[in-house]
Amino acid sequence: MKIKIAIFASGSGTNAENIAQYFAHNEKIEISLIISNKCDAYVLERAKKLGIKSVIIASSQMKDEDFVLSLLKDNNINFIVLAGYLLKIPSYLISHFPNAIVNIHPALLPKFGGKGMYGDNVHKAVVEAKEKESGITVHFVNENYDEGTTIFQAKCPVLPTDTFEDVASKVHKLEYAHFPHAIESVCLKMI
Repeated sequence: MKIKIAIFASGSGTNAENIAQYFAHNEKIEISLIISNKCDAYVLERAKKLGIKSVIIASSQMKDEDFVLSLLKDNNINFIVLAGYLLKIPSYLISHFPNAIVNIHPALLPKFGGKGMYGDNVHKAVVEAKEKESGITVHFVNENYDEGTTIFQAKCPVLPTDTFEDVASKVHKLEYAHFPHAIESVCLKMI
């Protein structure tokens, strides 16, 4: 069995590109599709440069279960990775892909998770709370924001002098270093 991954992304796509490059020569795991909810997301340009098919699915189209599931089935997708995807995943997708949708959160869940907690919002909250560490959490996706079972966490120190930009930089390094490995470990258990 070959794992065919769809990456869902809403923004620049640096994580999506990093993941695609990591799996570029993998015989068991392939990045087959990049889906964005924004027509101007730079991740679409990255997909083009990487030679990966991309599709724009507007938030209103995500409600169309038949359309979305048909698209994923037509592309033989059996695993979904959220990499900076800002929409809530509909329950029909979660039920069709049990333990096969993963997300990365830029903090150590359960702290600093939930609706509205993404990107710089998270890093600002970490600094304002005077946390001594932050990091990443890779987790399965369930019906609630950032509440799925944790797969992997990695930590970085937060210094008293750190700005939210400093924390963001440290967290991005952890994302690039660990997210592809965490995805791979889950996928290999499915084969």
